[in-house]
Amino acid sequence: MLTWLQRATLDFPPLDKALREPNGLLAAGGDLSPARLVAAYRHGCFPWYSQGQPLLWWSPDPRTVLFPYEFHLSRSLTKLIRQQRFTVSFDRDFASVIQACAEPRAYADGTWITESMQSAYLHLHHQGIAHSVEVWENGQLVGGLYGLAMGQLFFGESMFSRTDNASKVGFATLVGKLREWGFVLIDCQMPTQHLHSFGARAIPRSEFATYLQHHLDQPCQANWLA
Repeated sequence: MLTWLQRATLDFPPLDKALREPNGLLAAGGDLSPARLVAAYRHGCFPWYSQGQPLLWWSPDPRTVLFPYEFHLSRSLTKLIRQQRFTVSFDRDFASVIQACAEPRAYADGTWITESMQSAYLHLHHQGIAHSVEVWENGQLVGGLYGLAMGQLFFGESMFSRTDNASKVGFATLVGKLREWGFVLIDCQMPTQHLHSFGARAIPRSEFATYLQHHLDQPCQANWLA
């Protein structure tokens, strides 16, 4: 039985109440207020819905994650980074990154990053919770990604590339920084071949919940504007 959220409370149902089919559908309704979004990620779920659908909240089992110390940097990507063709920055232009992530893709019909979603995550950025990675080439934004940082965990949301390998360089740079700053896990949500090539793997949802319990409120050494 799918739970419909009430605007008067930020509570979510237990993760083990999520449906098996479709995998991980936990609840519907509510809103995209900053407080609810923070509560959702702390609980172990995230919003994902298409235009015209109700607001849907997901917690798939298993969960795809990447441990920073397991990150695989290929020789070709290492060589590309050393060439310094791209410049990578953090939190320099969050609005442009999320807007680019919302642009139509050749393999998808429409986008789940609606204008409401963009506005909601921009509010989280202004609160210092959501962060962006920008990849530049000759002064032009050619790739990037965004996500949320809480405690020692980073929750990845979406990435984009306007030229080959731009988002890969941005992601590799981010992982290096997260490792330096003491982050223990990157939440990738759903599996993709692209993420698996970097070393991402699936863990049981119960194990993911344990990481939330132990690391959400732990300090880290992040300096996003350095």
